[in-house]
Amino acid sequence: MHRLIALIAVGVALLSAACASEEKEWMKIDAQYTTAEFRRDYAACSRGGKVDEECMRSKGWVGVIPGASVAKPTAPNVPGPAGTITNR
Repeated sequence: MHRLIALIAVGVALLSAACASEEKEWMKIDAQYTTAEFRRDYAACSRGGKVDEECMRSKGWVGVIPGASVAKPTAPNVPGPAGTITNR
């Protein structure tokens, strides 16, 4: 009986984890900001415990998923010496 209860508890936990939404971190890419500024904008864009992502974007914030890898952008092709093309 204890094993059945433990098995059900594990199943519920796994289902709960699978249904959980991805948590995002918010940042401004090309601007400096303070914690107070973030908290103000976050509070202004939150309704009933949920964040309005469009509102955050309109204030200049970008949602980032923690642990996600981002491909490093490459520089445009630039003419090199003797007319060769290099990627800098």
